[in-house]
Amino acid sequence: MAQSLCKIYIHLIFHIKTTSPLIRKNDLDRVLSYIGKLVNATGSREIRAGGVGDHIHILFLLSKEKGISQIVEEIKRNSSRWIKTIDSYYHNFAWQGGYAAFSVSQSVTDKIIQYINQQQEHHIKQSFADEYKTFLKLYNVQYDERYIFTD
Repeated sequence: MAQSLCKIYIHLIFHIKTTSPLIRKNDLDRVLSYIGKLVNATGSREIRAGGVGDHIHILFLLSKEKGISQIVEEIKRNSSRWIKTIDSYYHNFAWQGGYAAFSVSQSVTDKIIQYINQQQEHHIKQSFADEYKTFLKLYNVQYDERYIFTD
């Protein structure tokens, strides 16, 4: 083939460190917008970013030139630096080292977008820990319970 083409949807989830301040509700839209720009700067294409004070969900089209770990590293490193400039409240802000990335079929992207859009309402009923374990079970991901929620 003369051209390299790909269309791989990724649902990415990552969490703040336990010692980090929560992202304040009034700052969340700015943070999500900035993270979307960072996703796009990697050569990927953000479709939707959402979340709550302690974690973020991003649906994006994966770059054909960078791997997931490179993309996540760039997003987390640059967003963490930027978040610290918002206010002194975020002086100790940091993301956890880990993340979860799941492939998503194009046929369910609307469902994932709706899920991401409803994070505020969703987490009134379900904790992040339960949500995360649900995803891991749904995707049949093996994990060690001792390390799943440690920084």
